[in-house]
Amino acid sequence: MQALGLPASSCGTDPTRHWISLALDPGYPLRMTTVAGIELEIFERGRGEPILYLHGGAGIGSDVAFLDLIAKERRVIAPSHPGFGRSSLPDWLDSVDDISHVYLELMDRLGLMRVDMVGFSIGGWIAAEIASKLPQRLTRLALIGPVGVKTGPPDKLDIPDIFAMSQEALNKLRFHDPKNNPAELAAMSDDELFIAARNRETLALITWEPYMHNPKLKHRLHRVEAPVLLLRGGSDGIVSAEYLLRYAALFPSARIETIAQAGHLPHVEQRELTAQIILQFLGTDQMAERAGARS
Repeated sequence: MQALGLPASSCGTDPTRHWISLALDPGYPLRMTTVAGIELEIFERGRGEPILYLHGGAGIGSDVAFLDLIAKERRVIAPSHPGFGRSSLPDWLDSVDDISHVYLELMDRLGLMRVDMVGFSIGGWIAAEIASKLPQRLTRLALIGPVGVKTGPPDKLDIPDIFAMSQEALNKLRFHDPKNNPAELAAMSDDELFIAARNRETLALITWEPYMHNPKLKHRLHRVEAPVLLLRGGSDGIVSAEYLLRYAALFPSARIETIAQAGHLPHVEQRELTAQIILQFLGTDQMAERAGARS
């Protein structure tokens, strides 16, 4: 089985070909910090006002080229969630809600009293949890293909069961064109395969029951004070347009953008456009234009 947002591999200097953990890439800044007894690996890139980026269900690897675009204009802080990459996983942590509390403490540690936050897939879920707990800490919130709420009938899954389908079937849901999947599991080293397996195991731990949502979250999102942007690839088979519309309605101030010719990972299939839209939403219109011109 494969996880949401399966990471890409690294091959040569092509920025879209990165391995699962940037800890294996000496050219990418990495530091470890301890929060609530958890060793977190944190990747940083760029300068300027900080953005806290929260990755999807298979780690940060597939997001590298997109983050590099954002980092041309802003300082990007991207932790690996507990149990992902080389971050440790304590026995007591078994939910997305737990991770949100860890990141609130991380924000304190980093001095991020008010910050823009961007989250992809389960990273969007974590970001929504944080925003509902301490809404005054977020300036703006951008969610790419987020999961985390139950808005449909109780007897039907809002999100397809990604653990019960073949890789081929899942890729058809994840990509506008399955050929855009940059993952090459057969070419990975033992360390990289270990991280991939660990990411999938942790994903199942924190999303399995209840599946891909916190039943209480939808009753808390009215507390969110920050403007919210929800992004979706037009061909996303994981997060439907109807689901995202219902999700957006839970926030006091939210809007939706759809990116054509992209599936669940618009920041991979259409990374330049996704970066421009997010930078513009975060209030850096001219920076967005420059990021697109230099890509």
